Amino acid sequence: MGGFMKEFKEFIAKGNVLNMAVGIIIGGAFGAIITALVDNVIGPIIGMIIGGIDFSKLAITVGSAQLMIGAFIQAIINFLITAFVLFCIIKAFNKFEREKEPEPEPEPETPADIALLTEIRDLLKK
Repeated sequence: MGGFMKEFKEFIAKGNVLNMAVGIIIGGAFGAIITALVDNVIGPIIGMIIGGIDFSKLAITVGSAQLMIGAFIQAIINFLITAFVLFCIIKAFNKFEREKEPEPEPEPETPADIALLTEIRDLLKK
C-alpha cells in the first residue's frame, strides 16, 4: 500500500497534471464568461435583429412522440454564436501577442575581408 501511495503522490506532483488541472479550472471559468457574454449581450442583440424568434419551443409530433427539434436548432445557434465570439476573442489576443513580440534583428553585414576570404575558399573548393 505504501508503494501505491508513493507512486500516486509522484503522479500528482508532476507538472503536467498540475498544469492540466489549472487549465481545466481556467477553461471552466472562461467558459462561464463566454456563456454570460453570449446569453446576456450577444443573444439579445441577435434576438432584436431576427425579431425575437425563439426556436426552443418548435416541435414536431410523430405519432405519440414529440420531437423537440427547436431545442436542437437553438443549441446549434448558441454553439455557433459562442464559437464566433470565442474566435474573435482569440483572434484579438493573438494579434496583441504578435504586436508585443520584438521584431527580429537583421543579420549583421559580413565585413569585406571575411566576404573575400569566403569567396576565395569557395573558389578553391571548385
